[in-house]
Amino acid sequence: METFQGRGVVVFRALWIALCAGAGFLPAAGQTPALLLAEVWNESIDPTGWWISEKYDGVRGYWDGHRLRTRGGNPVNAPAYFLAELPGGVALDGELWLGRQRFEDTVSTVRRDEPDERWREVKFMVFDAPAVDSAFEGRMEFLRRILPAENKHVVPVPQRRCKGKDHLLEERDRIVKAGGEGLMIRKPESGYEKRRSSTLLKVKTHDDAEATVIAHLPGKGRNEGRLGSLRVRTPDGREFSLGTGFTDEQRESPPELGSVVTYRYRGLTKNGLPRFPSFLRLRRD
Repeated sequence: METFQGRGVVVFRALWIALCAGAGFLPAAGQTPALLLAEVWNESIDPTGWWISEKYDGVRGYWDGHRLRTRGGNPVNAPAYFLAELPGGVALDGELWLGRQRFEDTVSTVRRDEPDERWREVKFMVFDAPAVDSAFEGRMEFLRRILPAENKHVVPVPQRRCKGKDHLLEERDRIVKAGGEGLMIRKPESGYEKRRSSTLLKVKTHDDAEATVIAHLPGKGRNEGRLGSLRVRTPDGREFSLGTGFTDEQRESPPELGSVVTYRYRGLTKNGLPRFPSFLRLRRD
């Protein structure tokens, strides 16, 4: 891979793009990229030896070698100085991130048609190289080689080994106390699967998931004349209502039918429905 920084770089990158396209990692414009998605860690899984990183609360970004897009396939109009740090012909998976507790600011920055000065603070936290045929450790080494240390915006995510359950929970609590969302852990020697996988797990102080809005239910009492709750459907077809977690503004102008929302909950009932579900935010990618 030293060819990226030496002679023959143009030819090598052209070949790399062709190989990635053949492997399905460079989808056509407008298509939704097939990405590795996380499951939720539970205490029955021993995390010893897994790789720990912070869970960045931003916008999922996918660089296919010549286009930067969101998880939903929408184009990201980043400024030229930002794009200049992205390697041509190499697929990168990561998170566009402005910092802890700045999710809404990140979303409004990334969604703009014309980039503004806030992009000076945005980082693309790269956590995988989907098209590299190697175990996770090899892919991380690849990222460290192709992403220069002097980059201001495009950087590999720091990874460290987990020493056990106590270590994992201590790290989670430390990150959350500092304003972060939680942790991600990766199974050692794992591949990149273009689906939801148990080799990538979220470690948070609360559970969250996504569902599609299928109905607006009217409110009563204080909320009469505006939204009372959202009726939602999970990807596996379960339906339930979200009645808490909304601001007054969100009740006046609720998420549209068909949109995807993120909700928090505290475990599952015996019927597989979330306990105490609460609206968290609209997924806007």
